[in-house]
Amino acid sequence: MESINAKYVSQKISKTRWRPVSHSSLQQADIFATGSWDNEDNRISLWSIGNHGSSGMDDGFEGDPQLLCEHKHDGDVLDLQFLDQDRVVTASSTGAVTIFRHHQNSQTLSLSQRWERAHCYPCDNAPCTSIVCSSPEIVSVGEDGKIIVFRSDHEGVVRVIENADSSTIHAVTYLRTTEILTVNSIGQLKLWDLRQQGSSPSQILSLSGDRVPLRCVDRHPNQQHIVATGGQDGMLCVWDVRQGNTPFSLMEAHSAEMWEVHFHPTNPDHLFTCSEDGSLLHWEISSQSGMPSFLQGGRNNSMISRSAMAPAGGNQSLISAWLSGDSSKGRLETTHMLPSQTLSVNSLDVLGQCLVCGTDGEAIFVNRQVPI
Repeated sequence: MESINAKYVSQKISKTRWRPVSHSSLQQADIFATGSWDNEDNRISLWSIGNHGSSGMDDGFEGDPQLLCEHKHDGDVLDLQFLDQDRVVTASSTGAVTIFRHHQNSQTLSLSQRWERAHCYPCDNAPCTSIVCSSPEIVSVGEDGKIIVFRSDHEGVVRVIENADSSTIHAVTYLRTTEILTVNSIGQLKLWDLRQQGSSPSQILSLSGDRVPLRCVDRHPNQQHIVATGGQDGMLCVWDVRQGNTPFSLMEAHSAEMWEVHFHPTNPDHLFTCSEDGSLLHWEISSQSGMPSFLQGGRNNSMISRSAMAPAGGNQSLISAWLSGDSSKGRLETTHMLPSQTLSVNSLDVLGQCLVCGTDGEAIFVNRQVPI
C-alpha cells in the first residue's frame, strides 16, 4: 500500500483516464485527466505524476499528483477519453459531446469542438452516458438509446442510429475497427457493425433470468472475442461472443454496482474493477505451471457462481484462461487495491504499472507499482 498516493481534490471524481503513451517509447504513464460530477461547478482537469518535462525516471515520480490545468465543464462528466496526445473528449449529463485541447507549452485547456444536445429527448436533454474514440472517430451513446458517430475533423454528426435501443445504453467500446459493443439497462450486450446501414445490432447477448442492468464493458486486448462486463448487482461477467448468447462465466465481484471493468492493455491476464461499494479489485490469472498463463486453460475461484466448460473440440492450449472451466491448471486471485473505503470508486484506468482511480470521497488514488 505504500506505493499509493491519495490526492484530495475538493470535487467528486466521476472519470479518470491516463494520457496514452507512444508504444515505441519506454515512456511511463505520467499525465492523466479527471472529470467531476455532482458539484456546483464541474471541471475537467489534467494532472501530472512526474516532474513534467523531465526524463520520467523514477526520481520524477515522488509525491502527490500535481494539477497542470483545468477547464469548466457544463454538466456532470459522465465519460472521458483521450482522442490523442493533445485532445480529450467528454460526455456530459447535458447530452453534449465536447473536445478539449491541451496546450502543452502554456499548460492550458481550451474548448476545441462541441456537439450540443447530441443526445436528447423531444423536450429535454438526455445524458450522454459513454464515449469511445479511435481518432478521428468518436462514438457516443446515451439515455435516449441512440448511437452517434462523430469525426473530430467534421463539424456535423456523421451518423445517428436513432432507435438503437429502447432502454438506456450505459457503455460502449470498440470490438474491432468497424464494430462496437454496447451494454444496456436490461442486461443486454449488443454488437454493432458500423459498416451496415440499418439500425439493428448484428448480435444480441443477454443475461438469463433477471434483467440486471449492465453498467460497463471492456474487451480483451488480444483476443477480441472475449468481453468482460460489470452489472448493477456487482457481478463480473465474461463473455465469448463467438459462443452462444449468454455469459461464459459469472463472478460475484462487488456488493453494489460495478462502475468500470478494464483488462490491462498489455498484460490481459490482469483485470481491474471498481464499484459503488468503495472497493477497487485487481483480478489475476495465476498459472500453476511453467507455461505462460495466457496459454493456460483454467482457473479456480470460490467467487465463481457458474461457468461453462471450454468449447467442445476446442484447442485447449489456445483457449484463454478467462474462458476455461478447467480448474486444474490455474486459478484466479483477487486483491483489494485500496485502503478501507466507504464511498464509491467511480472510475479507474491502468497503463503500464500505473493505476489511477477517482472517488466520491473527493480523492484521486494513484498506484505507480501495480504488480503485473
